[in-house]
Amino acid sequence: MIHRLILTSFGILTLATCQNPKISETTAKQETVKTETSANSAEPKISDVTTNQTSGTTKSKSNGEPEMSVGLPPDKEAVETAKKEQQNSTVKNTAGIVYLKEGENKFYKEYEMNVTFKKMTEDSRCPKDVNCIWAGVATAEVEVMGLYTRPVTLKLSTMSDAKKGYTKSQEFNGYTISLVEVTPETTSAKGFKALQGSYRIGLQFSKGSTGSGTTTK
Repeated sequence: MIHRLILTSFGILTLATCQNPKISETTAKQETVKTETSANSAEPKISDVTTNQTSGTTKSKSNGEPEMSVGLPPDKEAVETAKKEQQNSTVKNTAGIVYLKEGENKFYKEYEMNVTFKKMTEDSRCPKDVNCIWAGVATAEVEVMGLYTRPVTLKLSTMSDAKKGYTKSQEFNGYTISLVEVTPETTSAKGFKALQGSYRIGLQFSKGSTGSGTTTK
């Protein structure tokens, strides 16, 4: 009987000893989970900062600062102003000037006048590759005719000199007509005779009298 009691006591002690490690092991696992949870709770939340991948900008929700926009278009008014300034700088002031080739005839509705550049009668201008004492002069023969006038031939020169019979401007049909350009320039190789037939002149038309030149009706 005594032997049975002793064996039973040893069995109970052995069973208690085997269960205690399991309990302690479970308790240790629970403590580990609590520790990891506490550590993870200290990490910053991913949702605090979001990245907008489509625009390439970072938005901050925590600091409340305004979002930055990238690649804003330029101001339309400023662009238009720059375009107008560029156009105005490249446009030459050619108001009232018409160009005719030698032998060419044109009707100008705004002046109610038919104009013909008949020929160059003289070109003693200093060649562009030569140094001269006198600049010289070029004279063009121009025929003009209004709607209610007969044709009139004008001789216009690149300078005015009454003593030598040169006049730069003449009046016709209410307009002052002036010779303002003659091309091409003569050279030492190509003078007046070589350039005949290839001249081009610029005539400027202005309303009213300039106080000089010849009035022709």
